[in-house]
Amino acid sequence: MSDVGTVSFVIATHRRRDVVLSTLQRLYCLGMSMPDSEIIVVDNASGDGTTEAIAERFPQVRVIAMERNLGSCAKAFGVDEARGEFVVFLDDDSFPRPGSMQRMVYRFRQDDQLGAAGFCVHLSDGRRECSAFPSVFIGCGVGFRRTVLEEVGGLDRTLFMAAEEYDLSFRLINGGWKVQTFEDLHVDHLKSPDARQSRRVAYYDTRNNLLVAARYLPDELERIYRSDWKRRYMWLAAREGNRGACLRGRLAANLRRHAERRRFAKLRLSDSAVEEIFRLNYVGRRMAELAAGGARKIVFADWGKNIYAFLRAANEHGLEVVGIADERFAASGRLYRGIPIYPLMRGMEQDHDAVVVANTSPVHALYTEKTISALTGRPVHRWFGSDFESARFSQ
Repeated sequence: MSDVGTVSFVIATHRRRDVVLSTLQRLYCLGMSMPDSEIIVVDNASGDGTTEAIAERFPQVRVIAMERNLGSCAKAFGVDEARGEFVVFLDDDSFPRPGSMQRMVYRFRQDDQLGAAGFCVHLSDGRRECSAFPSVFIGCGVGFRRTVLEEVGGLDRTLFMAAEEYDLSFRLINGGWKVQTFEDLHVDHLKSPDARQSRRVAYYDTRNNLLVAARYLPDELERIYRSDWKRRYMWLAAREGNRGACLRGRLAANLRRHAERRRFAKLRLSDSAVEEIFRLNYVGRRMAELAAGGARKIVFADWGKNIYAFLRAANEHGLEVVGIADERFAASGRLYRGIPIYPLMRGMEQDHDAVVVANTSPVHALYTEKTISALTGRPVHRWFGSDFESARFSQ
């Protein structure tokens, strides 16, 4: 990798010895050899021989053995030891495709304001994984300037797992750095099921998303998104029988909320950072165009994590939202701010002039457009996805 420059790969693992060994083998097959790159593995007190196995099979890899499991956020300890100009976060079951590292470094060299370069994440079943917000990276495949990570404080080690990408992306953007996912950077994510416990996920998803809202969102938006995300993560947890874990996550976040708002008061998002992340004005302009074209009644497709941006814009421009079509969240009598949430077919049966894909996740918006277009002859409007992301966002 002499043409790449110095890259530090940082991986955290816990009790998945064979998985991480396979990932390290894949990295070495890509030619990730010293001194032009280094690999640092943070072993979260696995107790299954992970540290010893890595030392035996990959003596060039530096292993940091933790005394307890600190989750994916233990990567922060790897960053402390990193010497590379660039730091790449991988999961213990994710690995870049050939050529992506060279292209990543090129992206950084071409743009001094680029703080984080996100990879397109490919799952083993052919689907893609993506954040709910276009300016938030996925933690299993992202590169950073090491100095920028240090400048904004790096990963929050107290979050353990879930929403740490949001927490760090928000600080990067608020600090004036770009966070961008590139279509020519690719990582494969096996998403190995072992060690992914649904109750633990429900707890941390709920707790950490509410903490992120408390830390960074201006007062009115914090109130709105805290309410929306409490509802979202409860409905998701209920599908898996994990209401109790979600309630514990809510309680943990509530106990810390006021202290977090005070502690992070100076890091509250600026107006420009709010727009870069939530795209409220952009969605408003697109909704205004829809209303100017004669639409009066619309159906939202997807109850996305950022659906408030779409509802706010519809209300501002006099559009009536007659329903939300979302198979995953639909339930008898279920409402979002007074709007019924229907299964897809029933949503398409409502009296409407157009469908708006109410999801800012580029990958999920594209998938929803394809699905809904097969169910209705009415216009389907998707404002996020590859065509949007290929052009630089302009406020």
